[in-house]
Amino acid sequence: MYIKVLCLAALISSVACQYIHGHGDAYSSNHFSRHDGHPHIVHGHHGHDYHAHPKYEFEYKVKDPHTGDIKDQHESRDGDHVTGHYSLHQPDGSVRSIHYHGDHHTGFHADVKYDTHHIVPKHHHY
Repeated sequence: MYIKVLCLAALISSVACQYIHGHGDAYSSNHFSRHDGHPHIVHGHHGHDYHAHPKYEFEYKVKDPHTGDIKDQHESRDGDHVTGHYSLHQPDGSVRSIHYHGDHHTGFHADVKYDTHHIVPKHHHY
């Protein structure tokens, strides 16, 4: 049992050192705000229920140059109307960007765009 605890402690220590010293430029963040209205009674088929006007906003970001994981999202909702944006750096160097919105009347719509960065190779003359 003592050996298992010692091995676990060594593993945790090595992972912590790698994280502290190996990923100094990486970060992630998130934010969430709720602004729901006051609940009111809704009369339905199965008796009474409570319903609040949904209203929120959230965002998150991840940037890890070591692994290439770079993405962000922002979304907000007010009642049944939702809008948002999502972007993702893809392995080929392009950035996929999605702007979306939706509501009860028009449904969900997304506009997807790709921003491609062309890499021009250097030619060596021998």
